[in-house]
Amino acid sequence: MKLIIPMAGAGKRMRPHTLTVPKPLIPVAGKPMVQHLVEDICAMSKEKIEEIGFVIGHFGKEAEKNLLSIAEQMGAKGRIYYQEEALGTAHAVLCASDMLSGKIIVAFSDTLFRGQVTIDDKEEGIIWVQKVADPKAFGVVKLDKNNHITDFVEKPQEFVSDLAIIGIYYFNDGAYLKKEMQYLLDNNLKEKGEYQITNALENMKKKGTKFSVAQVSEWLDCGNKEATLFTNKRMLETKPQKKVPASVKVENSTVVQPCYLHEDVIIKDSVVGPYVAIGMGTVIENSTITDSIVQNNCNIKNAKISGSMLGNNVQFSDGSGNVNLGDYSQFKG
Repeated sequence: MKLIIPMAGAGKRMRPHTLTVPKPLIPVAGKPMVQHLVEDICAMSKEKIEEIGFVIGHFGKEAEKNLLSIAEQMGAKGRIYYQEEALGTAHAVLCASDMLSGKIIVAFSDTLFRGQVTIDDKEEGIIWVQKVADPKAFGVVKLDKNNHITDFVEKPQEFVSDLAIIGIYYFNDGAYLKKEMQYLLDNNLKEKGEYQITNALENMKKKGTKFSVAQVSEWLDCGNKEATLFTNKRMLETKPQKKVPASVKVENSTVVQPCYLHEDVIIKDSVVGPYVAIGMGTVIENSTITDSIVQNNCNIKNAKISGSMLGNNVQFSDGSGNVNLGDYSQFKG
C-alpha cells in the first residue's frame, strides 16, 4: 500500500502562521496536522503502508526533513514531490506519478477525521464522506441501494445528497487512476480552471469502476484559526495526553485537562487549560491560558488569553483577550 498526500497549498487563511511554516506542519494537540493524518490513515489500513509521498511547494529543507521523519516514524519510506503551480487536485496527485501503481490511498492534508474506518481492499475504490447540514459548499455523492456511487455532484444548489467528499480516497489500481488523470491534462479538460480528481473518478465510473463510500463520524477542518482551535480541542478530547510529563516544571500552578504539554515546559503561578497545547521550551508565568495553541520557545507573562494561537518564539506580556501572533512576534501591554 502507498499513500500520497497533496499539501502544496499556500494556506493563506492561516496567516500569519503560514508565513514561516507550511500549514500542514502547524501543530495541533502537540503534533503537526499532517502527522495526525498519517497516523490515522496507517491505523485504518490493514495492509502496511510502505511508501508515503508528500506533494509540496518549496517549503524548505527543514520542512522536508520533518515530513520524511513522519514517514520514517510509521516505518515507511518518505518521498518528496513538488507541485510548481496550483492546477487542481488531479494535477497535484499526478506530481507523484511514479507512485501511481498498485494499491493507493490519496489523502489531502487538511483533512482530519474521527471514526472507526477500515479499508476493504477488495473494493475497486472507496471515497470517504460525511453527512453535512448544507451540501451547497461541497462536492457530494449519490448512492445506489448497494452503497455504490451513481453520481458525483460539485456544490449542488438544489439538494441531491448530503454526503460530502472529505478528501480521502482508496484505489486498488493506481495505474488506472494515473491514466484517467493524465487524460484530463492531455486534453486540457478543466473545471473552474483546474484539473479535478472528481472528473477522473466520473470517467472511471462511466467505464464500470465501482466506487463505494466509507463514512466518518467527524470531519475536522484546519482552514482558519477558529477551525484549527476547534480541531485542537477535539484532538485533545479524543487523543488525550495521559498525564503531564514528569519533566514539566509546574510551580504553584494548575493544569486543567485535557491539555498537551511538551516535556520541556515551565509553568509558574498560572492556570493552563482546558484545551491548551504548549510547545517545547515555552515558559508561562502568572498567566491564565485556555483553548489555545502556543508553539515552541514562547515566553508568556502576566497574561490572560483564550481562543488564541501563538507561533514560535513569541514574547507576550501584560495583555489579555483573543490573540493571534506569528513567529518572532513581541507584545507588551
